[in-house]
Order: sequence, then C-alpha cells, then structure tokens
Amino acid sequence: MARRDLESGGGVTKNNRSAEENYSAPESSHVYDSETHWTSWLVPMFVVANIAVFVITMYINNCPRNNLRFQGRCVARFLGRFSFQPMQENPLLGPSSSTLTKMGALRWDNVVNRHQGWRLVTCIWLHAGVIHLLANMLSLVFIGIRLEQQFGFIKIGIIYLVSGFGGSVLSSLFIRDHISVGASGALFGLLGAMLSELITNWTIYSNKAMALITLLVIIVINLGIGILPHVDNFAHIGGFLVGLLLGFILLPRPQFGWLEQRRLPAGVQMKSKYKTHQYVLGVVSLILLIAGLSTALVMLFRGEKGYDHCHWCRYLTCVPTSKWECSNDS
Repeated sequence: MARRDLESGGGVTKNNRSAEENYSAPESSHVYDSETHWTSWLVPMFVVANIAVFVITMYINNCPRNNLRFQGRCVARFLGRFSFQPMQENPLLGPSSSTLTKMGALRWDNVVNRHQGWRLVTCIWLHAGVIHLLANMLSLVFIGIRLEQQFGFIKIGIIYLVSGFGGSVLSSLFIRDHISVGASGALFGLLGAMLSELITNWTIYSNKAMALITLLVIIVINLGIGILPHVDNFAHIGGFLVGLLLGFILLPRPQFGWLEQRRLPAGVQMKSKYKTHQYVLGVVSLILLIAGLSTALVMLFRGEKGYDHCHWCRYLTCVPTSKWECSNDS
C-alpha cells in the first residue's frame, strides 16, 4: 500500500506489494464482548470515492489527445479518453504527472509558495494508476471494515482522514522536487491505530503476544518496502505516527464489567470506565499529536526543510544499494 512518489517531470515508478493480506487481526483472540457492533458503511464509501476520483482523473487525462510529450501509444486505446499513459511514462496504468498535479497531487512548491494547502488533503484521494488504486483499496477494505465494525464510523473516519493529512505534512517537509499521491498515509494510520488499540486494551486480549508480533511484522514489512526508490515512506511514517496517537485517544475499551455496573442501584460505588494507564496514554497522546502537527505545519509554511534538522532521515525513505540509486532531495 505504498504511497506513490512521482517525478514531477514524468515517470511514475514501481508499485510495491502489500503484506496486509497475510494479517490475521487480533479480533479472534479478543475476550471482550463489546455491547455495540457497527455496520460498516463509511469505509465502502471511501472506496467508492477513490474509484470515482480515479475515473474522473482518467477522463481529464485524455491520453489520446494530450499524449504529446512521450513517444509511444496509449495503453488500452479501446477505452478512448480513459486509456492509460504509455508504459514508459506510467507503468502503473494511470494518468500523467501533469494531470495528477492539476487534480491536486502533493507538491511542495504548490503548497508553500502558491498557498495551496488544500493539496495536503486532496492528494489522499488520488492514485497513480490502476495497480496503485487496487493495492490501496484492497488494504482499506481488509483493515478498515473490521475496525469500523468494532469502533464505529466516526472514530475510524477521524483516524483515516487525520492520518492521511499527517502523512502529507511530513512528506512535504522532506520531499520537494516530486509529486506524491495515494491513500497510504491514511492506511498506515489505521495500522498504527490497530497497534495502539492492542496496547491500551492489553488486558482484555488473549494470545496477546502472538497478536502483537503479527501486527509488528506487518508494520515492519510495509515500512521496509518504503525504503525502495520512488516510494514516499515519509507519508507512511507520518500517517502511522498520527494513527498510533489517535488510537490511544479514540480506541480505549471500557474495563471488563463496567457496562454491567450501570444496572447497579444508585449509591453503589462504581469503578472508573477506563483504567488509569488508558487515561494517561490518551492525554499524553493528545498533547503529542497537537504539538507534533502544529510544529510540522509551522516548519512547512515557513519553508524549512526537514533534512536540515535530520540529515539521516533520507535513509528512512530510500537506502542506496548497488541495484538502485536514490534521488532524495538534498
């Protein structure tokens, strides 16, 4: 579910494979029976919205008419104006970089110098191609529907959108010469929320160690994929950190037996709805979230460069090897 980091002058790069399909959520090892089970409708709507935006993007792209820069025929020309850019420009079967920029792709110059801060949100709904879209939407369905069923559409919607925004902010701090699109920051936010939910509700899980190891392996694999060239791992990391903090804030479960206490006669002393560590984690996470996003936004709109404050951070998004080179902004 890697977010695409696209060269503003042309080629859209490799797609990665997501590891979420190997994940078995900790729900099977959960011993707490929640009183409310929600019907998932928001996540399916997110999927429909992403598909609709991609269709509109391809309509505007109109490869047969606008493919003047790259030699080569449009792919799937039978689709007419919905046909894809030549493979040498976009191997993910999608539009051109110029079309993505027109539709709201994330680009530092537009956000900071042209005061187009709305791109920090619109880029979440854009995808570089059919392959990119399918990978992200399958991940969203697999992860998001189960979370929405457990915690409701309001909490999961907040985590998804705010995590996507946080991923965009961190990406803009470090990446200036490329455009970036994709829902991966939001998806990593859901993964982060799953981890914090498991931690804050630790006592109500059985087989908790196995659930934690499984989730950590998936997170490490997906973040590890992000060190490949042309993958925007800063969006992944930013979304994950925001989702992790939001999980501590929004996803604590009441203590076992708390619901039954509400039926006790008046005057009987009741124990707190949440445990002390849940309150502490929630408050600390809220403070860190507000401080972190505020600081990052101030740095971004002041034109500061992330690498000036963290020289080694370039290795978080691409590690050069004998097989490939990295084109991180210096």
